[in-house]
Amino acid sequence: MRVGFVIYGSLETRSGGYLYDRKLVEFLRSQGDEVILFSLPWRNYPRHLLQNLDGNRARAIASARPDILIQDELNHPSLFWLNPRLKQEARFPIVSLVHHLRSEEAHPPALLPLYRAVEARYLRSVDGFICNSRATRASVQALAEGDRPSVIAYPGREAQLPALSDKAIQARALERGPLRLLFVGNLIPRKGLHTLLEALAHLPPDMARLTVVGDAQADARYSRRVREQALRLGLDARVRWLGAIPDDALRRVYATHHALVVPSQHEGFGIVYLEAMGYGLIAVGTEAGGAGEIIRPGETGLLIPPGDAEALATRLLWLHQHRPEMSHMGIAARRAWLEHPTWEDSGKRIRAFLMEMTHASLR
Repeated sequence: MRVGFVIYGSLETRSGGYLYDRKLVEFLRSQGDEVILFSLPWRNYPRHLLQNLDGNRARAIASARPDILIQDELNHPSLFWLNPRLKQEARFPIVSLVHHLRSEEAHPPALLPLYRAVEARYLRSVDGFICNSRATRASVQALAEGDRPSVIAYPGREAQLPALSDKAIQARALERGPLRLLFVGNLIPRKGLHTLLEALAHLPPDMARLTVVGDAQADARYSRRVREQALRLGLDARVRWLGAIPDDALRRVYATHHALVVPSQHEGFGIVYLEAMGYGLIAVGTEAGGAGEIIRPGETGLLIPPGDAEALATRLLWLHQHRPEMSHMGIAARRAWLEHPTWEDSGKRIRAFLMEMTHASLR
């Protein structure tokens, strides 16, 4: 199978969505498929819209003659008007790989109608969807106002088990001292680090420590804002900023913390929760989006309403005061990780869907 794949920038970009894309490309190539990457340049939103006027791009994709074309839905501002012209150039099906919808993020009210209209037009311009959760598929179907072929393929877990026993998870939870909290994610407003910092300020000074791992350059203005917020709230002694770190270092960080706390405004799924659960960390997310499809509240983690710092502080205080229960939840989180599909499982599911779409287009 000859597969075209449209992304912004580099496939090596560090984020959960790009990890998913990268794993899918690796799997398809391992099965003998040819994957042709089409990289669109990163621009701001208005300039992405203008990329739709580039007819040469449609001709370049069509001339590659893929059997099927995958588009990361992140690229929708550059493709919503281009896709109909692309279909005039070729007959292959177009499938959108959806991690989460831009229109479900928090935006200035004046801009949200534009974002929704552009995204809806894009979703209606493709032939099918690969979705990373049931919540994402429901959102896509609602905005696209139609039922197109789709497959749900969860982000996978690594096949190799992190070297950490149930006894080690229990011993870590029962250690005396502050609760060791971990935030992992690009420093952007959607990930909710500002909510976590506000919650931390509600807690006694000796109760918790926070480690922040993530790219500060993803949104430099927001990164400055959360650092200033931490200083203003008197949290400088309680927060450690590591920036973006290599995978080996991140694995060591996972192994030494009690809970991963990423109170996102919305997550299509949240690969980072799954990663942390493999190390027996309690995953703390929000009720918005697909996080609830992996985090079982009170069993493997906790869910709060998005943006509710007081609710988050209350849950974290409970964890600190109930260490035996926290150890049971950590062990349950690791077992849930073991039961989760691997990247290979998800890759097989997607590949079968792509082949079905390709065969249907030939009939």
